[in-house]
Amino acid sequence: MSRNLATILKWGTDKKYKKVDDFLLRPSVEKKAMEAAARILADVKERGDKAVIDCARLYDGSNISNRRIRVSEAEIKEADKLVDEEFKQAAQEAHKRVVAFSKNGLRENWSMKTPKGGMLGEKFVPYDRVGAYIPGGAAPLASTALMTLTLAKVAGVKELVACSPANKDGKLNPYIIYALNLAGATEIYKVGGVHAIGAMAYGTKLIPKVRKIVGPGGPYVTAAKRQVYGDVALDMVAGPSEIAVLCDASANPAYVAADLLSQAEHGTGSEKSLLVTTSQKMAEAVRAEVLKQAEMLSRSEPVYEVLEKGMMLVVVKNLEEGMLLCNLFAPEHMELMVKDPEKWIDKVENAGALFIGEWTPESVGDFVAGPSHVLPTGGTAAYFSGLTVEDFRRRVSLIRFTKEDLEDTLPVVEAFGRVETLDGHARSASIRFGK
Repeated sequence: MSRNLATILKWGTDKKYKKVDDFLLRPSVEKKAMEAAARILADVKERGDKAVIDCARLYDGSNISNRRIRVSEAEIKEADKLVDEEFKQAAQEAHKRVVAFSKNGLRENWSMKTPKGGMLGEKFVPYDRVGAYIPGGAAPLASTALMTLTLAKVAGVKELVACSPANKDGKLNPYIIYALNLAGATEIYKVGGVHAIGAMAYGTKLIPKVRKIVGPGGPYVTAAKRQVYGDVALDMVAGPSEIAVLCDASANPAYVAADLLSQAEHGTGSEKSLLVTTSQKMAEAVRAEVLKQAEMLSRSEPVYEVLEKGMMLVVVKNLEEGMLLCNLFAPEHMELMVKDPEKWIDKVENAGALFIGEWTPESVGDFVAGPSHVLPTGGTAAYFSGLTVEDFRRRVSLIRFTKEDLEDTLPVVEAFGRVETLDGHARSASIRFGK
């Protein structure tokens, strides 16, 4: 069972290491997923609700109908009865922490004076309608409801739409419904996959179009989001989960192994787990722990798939080279499990979220810490950031010149108009002074 699982390799800057390089160069979106998503999106665009229902039956395995596609008030009340009190308390605590973090992240409108008595500034306007995708197939991610729509609610969005796949009986997981209701969802639809993204992006009679789509998903949802960009705004490429752990000999191998496995159980088979350590002995100890702990997990099938093709344990000469490798990987989640983690924080350049020290497992970021767990994947943490409350507002620049301001800057306007051969631009300013 342990052969070819959680491979241990060496890496350095002295030469090329093909296996490690191949591991780093994972695609942000898979080609086959892009092709399949394109076909489904075209169908939804052409046939609307009929395509959405057909796809829900085919891909979600759900028997939903036009009449049952939206979660009703009765279903919300039923979910409240089905959800246990322990989870309710946990969800409410997580929601409270996400709200607090989001409120602290809100920018205030501001202004400044111009040299001649005018005003410049910015104001922030919430979207009127946003959609969140909540994965519910391989695993019912109730936490994603809190990590998306809670932020939108704090930002001031009025219409909060959610899509998540139903089961074969056409019902949505009650824990997802409870979390969505807690987060402030105003509409919940029982559809998942590419067809849900298409419905929110293009709009149908039953699911009106949204302005922006947020939330993570598997390869096909990620591919669909990428293709509807422009029809709607998007948060980022947030596909299959990944984690990198940088550790030295001071780390506890059992903790490291547990954290590496935490992202291997999502179930798409495309998850990535990377250990970077300065100690061969540590790498071997972590591998042994990974294999032991994997047997204890309930979702063993997807875990072993990741252990075979998506987990790599890499030994480096020193932490400097280890940090370089982690930055090249640009992981969704990164953990610092080193003796003095604080001194390495500023060295982390490419990561969606950083978890500092042995008492900060990635799971607290997924469920309760406060920042959203919707983070860039597939190496896109090198140029995207995680979801924040400000992603649910648009920035509007404010400019108010006095006559003296315009007169003061008129030579600049005329110079640019001349060089760019845009005399109409220049004239719109100069005409005010009889020129």
